Amino acid sequence: MSEQTRRLETEDYTDPACPFCADAYLKNPPPLRTIDQGRVLEKLDEILSRADTAGAERHLKYWLADAEDGRDLSGQFTLHGELAGLYRKSGREEESLAHADAALRLADELGIGDGLAGATALINKATALKAFGHAPDAVPLFERAQAILEGARFRVPDKLAGLYNNMALALSDVGRLDEARHYFKKALDLLGEIDGSEPERAVTWLNLANLEEKESGLEAAEQKIAQYLERARALLLKPGLAHDGNYAFVCEKCAPTFAYYGYFLDAKELEERARAIYERT
Repeated sequence: MSEQTRRLETEDYTDPACPFCADAYLKNPPPLRTIDQGRVLEKLDEILSRADTAGAERHLKYWLADAEDGRDLSGQFTLHGELAGLYRKSGREEESLAHADAALRLADELGIGDGLAGATALINKATALKAFGHAPDAVPLFERAQAILEGARFRVPDKLAGLYNNMALALSDVGRLDEARHYFKKALDLLGEIDGSEPERAVTWLNLANLEEKESGLEAAEQKIAQYLERARALLLKPGLAHDGNYAFVCEKCAPTFAYYGYFLDAKELEERARAIYERT
């Protein structure tokens, strides 16, 4: 039989396979299809810019089901992280922690637990724990994320600033006030390097004001609190800031702190700015 006419054997059209790899393949098979994460997150931002929490939940759950159906572990990882944050902001503890845990499991399955994505998953879980009154459990997770981000080859200022801010809040909750102040100031230093970070810097100054009251009492800390609130106010009302969904969320988040310290007109202005943005979008 000539070379041109011989029957094809199996080895002619299959790649050599390791007999020991079958278990790994069955445990973590390749995806059937992947979701377009960029478009999904872009649409999520659009929905949240209207403060449509229910719509955001429907959107994320739809795409999570699609990612699960397509065996897209990376897509599932991203969506579980987003749902953990959405449910945290909505005060739904059980769902938030469940999705945060799912993201951590997927980070390990994907082999990304020691990288930036893994640090993000740790921060999401720790932030949820802190938000629902479990600061002592949150601090070790923040510290694990800190070790990853500070040891990374490439520095990511916005991620580090977010970590320091959230970790400082947890440290304050457990009474480690000097450490909390240290990390709030590190967050401010990093945010100062980032264009358009005025809203996040304002939040940090308000966090410091709350810390001063916690440590010294309202009367003794009055002068520092006034200074910090004025800095936050100047940042939030700075001309030329992008009045987008993030700005509206921050204004809404900061208004009660201004009201608490007696800055009622500033609180009202921030609330009105947030309302105008949501109505426009």
